[in-house]
Amino acid sequence: MQLKISASQLPFAPILLIAPFFLWGTAMVAMKGVMPHTTPLFMAGVRLIPAGVLILIAAAFMGRPQPKGWVAWLWIVLFALVDGTLFQGFLAEGLLRTGAGLGSVMIDSQPLAVALLSLWLFQEHIGFWGWLGLALGVTGISLIGLPDEWILHFLDSGKIVETLQATPLQQLFDSGEWLMLLAALSMAVGTVLIRFVSRHADPVMATGWHMILGGLPLWGISSVAESGQLQNIVPSDLIALSYATVFGSAIAYGLFFYFASSGNLTSLSSLTFLTPVFALLFGNLLLKEILTPVQWVGVSVTLVSIYLINQRETLSGASKKVATSEITLTTPQQQVLEASAKKANAVTLPVRESEPEILP
Repeated sequence: MQLKISASQLPFAPILLIAPFFLWGTAMVAMKGVMPHTTPLFMAGVRLIPAGVLILIAAAFMGRPQPKGWVAWLWIVLFALVDGTLFQGFLAEGLLRTGAGLGSVMIDSQPLAVALLSLWLFQEHIGFWGWLGLALGVTGISLIGLPDEWILHFLDSGKIVETLQATPLQQLFDSGEWLMLLAALSMAVGTVLIRFVSRHADPVMATGWHMILGGLPLWGISSVAESGQLQNIVPSDLIALSYATVFGSAIAYGLFFYFASSGNLTSLSSLTFLTPVFALLFGNLLLKEILTPVQWVGVSVTLVSIYLINQRETLSGASKKVATSEITLTTPQQQVLEASAKKANAVTLPVRESEPEILP
């Protein structure tokens, strides 16, 4: 698999593959702790712009080339708009309205969208187990994102129309979980875009520039629509923001998009099933967050779905082995038939060739 090949060229490859998802999960908890003391869009810009500068400095020391040509910059700008401005904007606004652990689970639904986009654009194999994982993922995300009243009312009545009337639509669109879902879709598109960006620019340099260009609009909107961005910041908030910027953005996104530029997108994205595990663990330990029973069921179903997507090749390989063993049982009979057919052909061929010599 391409992901394994590209990762094996780096030292400590397993750790580097897991690192982005651990850093994203813990950064989600750090950002949630800072949220009461600042504004969401300003914090999103803080997470992007300094991290982008750090990536560009590191890439320059590594000798990576700067983007060249208007085509490369157009792809980077599109990448910045989708994966920078939209993703981080939805993420920050959604995190304001939901918990860090639950928010992380919603963000990590993006492998479902990546799998569909990769099938459509790059013909990446999904198979039976992958499709089953996608179906379970839709179910899990619905259990997490929809209001509990909707789900319980639907289970009680079994009627969709009455369920929709039971809860006002405004409550649904004010929900932070749906903003997190939009953030997940933005990141999924950004993950696919890096394939096209890397055809025209170095993926590490492009990652740094897209974070800077994507963060500037967030700061611009924040300067107009928000106030009190810095007044209530305390020293512990600076530490949390530094962690989210350096580790949760610069290092995590640098590694992730490096692997995404050449690896199997569906398999790489599916590794994000680890992120909510870390986020839920640290959210419970540090922020004392509690999920409802329905949401816990949704979290479990979602994690199972992402596991199935990630392990689809292994599971389908086991099925193929069973099918191969069944075919092997009939192989001796097939060999006898093939041998008989060859003998019959060997007898008839000389007769057909000699006919012109006998007949005048």
